[in-house]
Amino acid sequence: MNILGINAYHPDASVALLRDGIPVWAAEEERFNRIKHISGFPEGALRRCLEDLGIGPGEIDVVAVSKNPRAHLWRKVLFVLRHRPDRSLVRDRLGAFRRSSSFSRDFTAALGVSPDSLRARFVNVEHHRAHIASSFFLSGFERAAFLSIDGMGDFSSAVWGRGEGNRLDIAGRVYFPHSAGFLYTAGTQFIGFMRFGDEYKVMGLAAYGEPVFLEEFRKMFILLPGGGFRLNLDYFTHHKGQAKVHWQGGAPEQDILFSELWSRVFGPPRKPGDELSDRDRNLAASLQAALEEILFHNLNCLHRATGEENLALAGGVAFNSLANGKITARTPFKNVYIQPAAGDSGTALGAAAYVHHCLEGKPRTFTMDHACLGPGFSEERIEEALRAAGLPFRKLEEEELFRRTAEAVSRGLVVGWFQGRMEYGPRALGNRSILADPRRKDMKDILNHRVKSREHFRPFAPAVLEEKAGEYFEMDCPSSAFMLKVFPVREEKRDLIPAITHRDGTARVQTVSKQSNPRYWSVINEFGRQTGVPVVLNTSFNENEPIVCTPEEAVNCYLKTRIDVLALGRCLVSKEPESS
Repeated sequence: MNILGINAYHPDASVALLRDGIPVWAAEEERFNRIKHISGFPEGALRRCLEDLGIGPGEIDVVAVSKNPRAHLWRKVLFVLRHRPDRSLVRDRLGAFRRSSSFSRDFTAALGVSPDSLRARFVNVEHHRAHIASSFFLSGFERAAFLSIDGMGDFSSAVWGRGEGNRLDIAGRVYFPHSAGFLYTAGTQFIGFMRFGDEYKVMGLAAYGEPVFLEEFRKMFILLPGGGFRLNLDYFTHHKGQAKVHWQGGAPEQDILFSELWSRVFGPPRKPGDELSDRDRNLAASLQAALEEILFHNLNCLHRATGEENLALAGGVAFNSLANGKITARTPFKNVYIQPAAGDSGTALGAAAYVHHCLEGKPRTFTMDHACLGPGFSEERIEEALRAAGLPFRKLEEEELFRRTAEAVSRGLVVGWFQGRMEYGPRALGNRSILADPRRKDMKDILNHRVKSREHFRPFAPAVLEEKAGEYFEMDCPSSAFMLKVFPVREEKRDLIPAITHRDGTARVQTVSKQSNPRYWSVINEFGRQTGVPVVLNTSFNENEPIVCTPEEAVNCYLKTRIDVLALGRCLVSKEPESS
């Protein structure tokens, strides 16, 4: 049975396909049209999915859409009557309803087929049910508490309860306009990071400040019995309609969430591009502390209600790796599972899983322990891309590839590492990665100067052999395969791997298993053999665009940046004359 999941008309549009309950393909639309966080209909990803799997539109049994605009209709009507929002907000909601109603038309148009040629039935899965299914059903837990928490989807911002087998029992919700995700986004914007998805910058900046404004932030929300919370809406604008601000200095207009009350409390917002002040750093630390108070309040109440030791977490807030690393210390939960596409792109996979397990009643047979579900490319395609670019290369046996790559990293060179199938989710986890030496204090500056051009306060992450992780990091679990938790670097190792040790002595850890990614494990293992340190610095293979998908995109990124060495499959390319 082929169940196609689609996240459409929502940021991070994506496609996933389950075959008899097993995920066989998943990717975000941004990797194909090269626009970060693209919404709309994911026609590029849809076409590529069917092409890669060699199936036609008529072979799809169910199309599961991770959106249900009919959900909670009476609450939406009540909200309009109570709050009298700006017409722009009402138009936006009506537009979402119209786009959803045209889904089947967009689907057939993207594939160039008539509706009569399809046997598939179309199913709408409410946004947070899709989030929950994407985590719990793929976690390997037979029973677990679950929480989905994000900005907003289908008029809810948080949903929690308990899962067992192929059942999801929802115990509570937080409805629009109350949202922990919107609180964090409002603070992110106030600190001057205005692009969609900039919240991760605040996590990096938080290590440079102190939570001196926490009491002020506590006035913005109320914690409720049972795990719920409410916002003090005086501090926000989203419930009134979209507000605009135009920063002086030529920056474009942006939709903002914070009200003028923030300026009365903290002073004027930072303008994008201005120097960061101590106030901004302290705001970041305070905002992070406020989010953690909301999250851990919910999780502690959830544990009291369920008594479960296992937790399945999903939603955009589940990307807050700082908070994730503290869950077992701040709550009674002992085991936490977060799948690699925990944000909105993961709802495509979750919608398909929800249909398979909840609606079809099928048992669970799969645990998601890797993210390599996107397109892969043959050695022939790789060689064609290199020849078309006029790049001389050496085609090596695997052991020689690992040896030479590890040697290049150990010499302080920057290596583009392109292998196998592309990762699903926002993290490069060893198939579309840039590798560097974590032992060099200057490597962070080298990467920013040569490739990434990132803010100085944003850390780079380590990838470590799974069996060696405990020697370098104070972890609460044996595996952290998806780079979604921050843990302390062991004090005696911090001077050994300074390039991945953040200001506060922590790192966002990825553990690498030989079973789940043997090539990536082998190159790290070889680096460890050569240097005594089984850890590499891993960052995404891109400059300021989405992570590379194809060999041609990898070659282009290599040519336009100062990456020193390119390992494309078994082909090795170097800008050093003697290695060419």
